[in-house]
Amino acid sequence: MNRPQWSSQRMPDDRPNQTIPNPASIDETLALLRGAAYVAERSLATVLFLSLRLGRPLFLEGEAGVGKTEIAKVLAASLGRRLIRLQCYEGLDVAAAVYEWNYAAQMMAIRLAEAAGEHDKDRIEHDVFSQRYLIKRPLLQALEPAAGGPPVLLIDEIDRADEAFEAFLLEILSDFQVTIPEIGVIKADEPPIVVITSNRTREIHDALKRRCLYHWVGYPDAEREIAIVRAKAPQAPAHLTAELVAFVQAIRKQDLFKAPGVAETLDWASALTELDAVALDPAMVSDTLGVLLKYQDDISKIQGAKANELIEQVRGDMKQAAMK
Repeated sequence: MNRPQWSSQRMPDDRPNQTIPNPASIDETLALLRGAAYVAERSLATVLFLSLRLGRPLFLEGEAGVGKTEIAKVLAASLGRRLIRLQCYEGLDVAAAVYEWNYAAQMMAIRLAEAAGEHDKDRIEHDVFSQRYLIKRPLLQALEPAAGGPPVLLIDEIDRADEAFEAFLLEILSDFQVTIPEIGVIKADEPPIVVITSNRTREIHDALKRRCLYHWVGYPDAEREIAIVRAKAPQAPAHLTAELVAFVQAIRKQDLFKAPGVAETLDWASALTELDAVALDPAMVSDTLGVLLKYQDDISKIQGAKANELIEQVRGDMKQAAMK
């Protein structure tokens, strides 16, 4: 049986006894992201600021590897909050995402009560269906009070879950509460900071989107991608960074099954740096395309003569830009 993939952790710079205030402006939001080496455009900082200010979930959609998940991690680290991550998958249900009962412990408690001479069924039922036997999954954990302030709840890749799972989220995203039939309503004293991501492998229902602020996270332009590489992979030589980013930008314009994301750009920068590259070399590019591209058909289209052609194109464009 599939088990839920989730984590609940404090970020390294968390201050559990001190609530770090949310940014008070868009500029402060940009500074918060930059402080965690996340290079964001102003439109993203704006919707993130509004999400924090209004207490509304943030729905981030875009291709895989463009930095959607990282935003939740940056928020948790920068605001000193607990990060609770629910990784969605096909078949995800309430028992895996919200709560389930510890049936083994309940059965043991019933047998011990009967052995002790307790025959009041209502009392036994009341005892075994208490929070003592409740296993709290990520969505329920996110509603619990925390000393350092409300946690950051990351619902990652919701498009991988079944459509029926979205209905489970509506009550949480509307009222930040969960109804457990045996206990009643559990409501958050303070709403968690909610970030939902989707790679758009399927459309998400309007009812869920309407409860969120929406932002499309696209591929960065060359200037911003260079800034990202410099922030995340500063060990890469400056000339190599400029060339490899221009090469990746050119590759994204090709007819590929899956264009490389920013995550792949960073991996490639680190890989080429490990190989002591200071500039793009056709043979080295062909040999390392598996870091950048994840499908053999895409690799076959680019390696060899096409890689050499793109390198020459990149260098020509860079030379013309330098002459202006």
